[in-house]
Amino acid sequence: MDDVRQPRPRPASRTALHAELRQRVISLELAPGEVLSENQLAADLGVSRTPIRECLIMLRQEGFVEVVPQVGTFVSRVDPRRVADAQFIREAVETSGLQQAGDDLDAQVIARLADNVARQRGTESDIAAFVALDEEFHRGLLALSGHESAWEAIASERAHLDRARRLGLAEVTPAAYIAEHAAILDALVGGERERAIELLRGHVRAVFADIEQVRARMPELFAPTD
Repeated sequence: MDDVRQPRPRPASRTALHAELRQRVISLELAPGEVLSENQLAADLGVSRTPIRECLIMLRQEGFVEVVPQVGTFVSRVDPRRVADAQFIREAVETSGLQQAGDDLDAQVIARLADNVARQRGTESDIAAFVALDEEFHRGLLALSGHESAWEAIASERAHLDRARRLGLAEVTPAAYIAEHAAILDALVGGERERAIELLRGHVRAVFADIEQVRARMPELFAPTD
């Protein structure tokens, strides 16, 4: 949400341009409620206004951009209802994945998860690095059941949850989430599958408490729920 934007390489395609703008919204580089200028974005990314306009239409369809007639184009504010829907989908997919994992857990995947948790412990002050490892960890959990590709299948809805989680990380340091990841992995390794599932369920639901703290301080970042 810093106003200072670092120059980046020009996106090589329309798809890459859309992905770049989308990621700026999810990462909060483009903050909820921020005014979007086609001219400024085009200059920033080294492209013409036409592809920018087309990408903004796509982002509007995804719920990340809002157009107010006679006023302007804005980054959509975080919608708690969409966050709740995304969390519901993610929880269902991830807990189902653990339920379907075989009794003999893939040793390579377990080693990959253990290495991931170890690397997370060095990211307490680096949110971007933690978020990348967090995604890798949850993909790894799905890999235990052979459904790692499901992580990408739910990417569209998950993005709304990811944006809210970024806000939540302003309230809770990654250390709390890292400890939860370690506990989930320990339960799996110890043969306590049901405990691992319950820990995972609580872990993915924690976002609600975190974002409520943010909404209490900065309600302007959130869409009304009435």
